[in-house]
Amino acid sequence: MNDSLTWPFFADHHRELAHAAAIWAADHLDDGAQPPQDVDAACRALVKQLGAAGWLRHCIPADAQTPLDTRAICLLRETFAYRSALADFAFAMQGLGAGPIALFGNATQQARYLPRVASGEAIAAFALSEPDAGSDAAALATRATLQEDGSWRLDGEKTWVSNGGIADFYVVFARSTHGDTAAHGSAGISAFIVDAGTPGLDVVERIATLSPHPLARLRFADCRVPATQLLGAAGTGFKIAMATLDVFRTSVAAAALGFARRASDEALRHAQARRMFGRQLAEMQMTQAKIADMATAIDAAALLVYRAAWQRDQGRTTTREAAMAKLFATEQAQFVIDAAVQLFGGRGVRQGEIVEALYRDIRALRIYEGASEVQKLVIARATLKAHALKESTNLP
Repeated sequence: MNDSLTWPFFADHHRELAHAAAIWAADHLDDGAQPPQDVDAACRALVKQLGAAGWLRHCIPADAQTPLDTRAICLLRETFAYRSALADFAFAMQGLGAGPIALFGNATQQARYLPRVASGEAIAAFALSEPDAGSDAAALATRATLQEDGSWRLDGEKTWVSNGGIADFYVVFARSTHGDTAAHGSAGISAFIVDAGTPGLDVVERIATLSPHPLARLRFADCRVPATQLLGAAGTGFKIAMATLDVFRTSVAAAALGFARRASDEALRHAQARRMFGRQLAEMQMTQAKIADMATAIDAAALLVYRAAWQRDQGRTTTREAAMAKLFATEQAQFVIDAAVQLFGGRGVRQGEIVEALYRDIRALRIYEGASEVQKLVIARATLKAHALKESTNLP
């Protein structure tokens, strides 16, 4: 149990959850040093494992009236990421993919999809990004055209879709059109549940990355979706996407924290075991300075992560706090892991070493669900807005 669990952000049930998850992860997850030969099969197996053990229910509420425990999600992501990047991915993407249905779906949609996702029987995916609309999600070009019979026709492409190619359904965001009329900006976006295998939906590219996991580009061509698969009201898709991402953004920071803690532990073990020039590597002042920087970065990141998670669980707006956590935790995890690789020397870049795998695993977290540059804009705008409010009310 790490010291952060003694902080006042947590209740006893959070500490018990973290302890149980750590024991389960140590018993059931490999160390992730070597990527699996069949990533798709490994991810499917992990989803089933996580579902059977009951962990997925923590990131998939039964309905919109059941609040998610953000601290629980963050503790689980930190724990799983410490052991296996792919296990963390499998857990998080079930929550992200099913999140729009849990938050905005009707009773029929929730009953059809959520129990299967929570049990690990079905794999969910969230399809927002496009070739020309990544950080600027409101610029998406995929079209959803209303048909005379009330159904919708989807045309366009999505990319960087996590679980793409293995998902049983996708939550797809598209610009609503009625005839030749299309709303512009975020107001014209709608969300749809599209089952895999729907005619007109094709996986046209499997995307390979530094840290292997299922990722794909999808094409929609005259893809017909029944009216019953529309999520919420037409035109509310951007709100649905942002609300879902807001829930899980802090948890990305928690995953980075898990990576950083593992890198630090590996580096400490190595520094205490490795002898150089007649003494332990850990006894050298330059090594100790690096260890101090790593420890400080980890604790500072943890404080930001669990402050944001605690505030969200109190019902507060956490746009600024979640952005700070995501920015700082991912950037500092990159620093900690790089420092660990440096302490390992040549071994640190050898395939099969845990720190080498972590070096690959961390890089994407500084980009997805809002790149570091985007988080800085969010933080700055929120800070300027808060300052303007303070000035206008003459508060100290």
